[in-house]
Amino acid sequence: MEQRSFYWTFLLYHVCLLWSCQGLSVRFKTQQALCVIKGQSFNLRAQIDLLDGESLTRVTWDHAAKNSGKNHTVAEFPHRTSDEKVTLEEQGAVLKFRGYQPADSGVYTITVINQAGQRRSAQQTVREYLAVNHVSVMVNVSHSVLHCMEAWGSEPTFTWLHEKVVVTEEVGRVSADGRSLHVSGMFCGHFTCVVRNKLGYSSSTYTADVCEQDNRHTTPVVVCFLLLLAIIAACLAFMVWRRHQRNRRERLWESYENTL
Repeated sequence: MEQRSFYWTFLLYHVCLLWSCQGLSVRFKTQQALCVIKGQSFNLRAQIDLLDGESLTRVTWDHAAKNSGKNHTVAEFPHRTSDEKVTLEEQGAVLKFRGYQPADSGVYTITVINQAGQRRSAQQTVREYLAVNHVSVMVNVSHSVLHCMEAWGSEPTFTWLHEKVVVTEEVGRVSADGRSLHVSGMFCGHFTCVVRNKLGYSSSTYTADVCEQDNRHTTPVVVCFLLLLAIIAACLAFMVWRRHQRNRRERLWESYENTL
């Protein structure tokens, strides 16, 4: 009984090992959607793994449109391509697409088949690269936090400005994704969120109370200006007094000469 149990365990182990060692597989390096600018080209590169001595008999690329959902074959290796904008390289593992249009968005599926008839598939989503739109700033005054909102732009990056200058640690701390600003300094002045991507940028500004620091900057200027006026006035007064004294001495000398 024990020998039979050992036999079945040993057989099951090798069956599982053989199944796990089947080398045919296909995958994309990332599952994130690929965003493409209208009119530009893009490449879809799949990684195909084979065992030693294993070969492929067919590689097929299918496209399911985003809106219609209809699936059609755009290219096969080694036979054909259905669109002159499409070419296959590296034995079908790379799909090159020229002149992307919004209608080319959707899900692209690569299917590989080996000489034993085994079939493996992987998918990659392609979307249109969109400009940033409708940027706005929301504020949580009680927690001194500003949140930057953006509608649907592709790959947005966020930059925060305070009084048109990039924020520093003295002003606040920006979150890892750049969308939020935790204000650590005085919650005053103008806070601007600038959102950028490859197609341009857009911004939005939240205006808080006027910073007292602005008055501190203007006060020294006013003091210096008044001091300068006082110096000029003193110089003018001194010049008038000196001229008056000179005229007085001249009149006294003339009177003395007339007496003689």
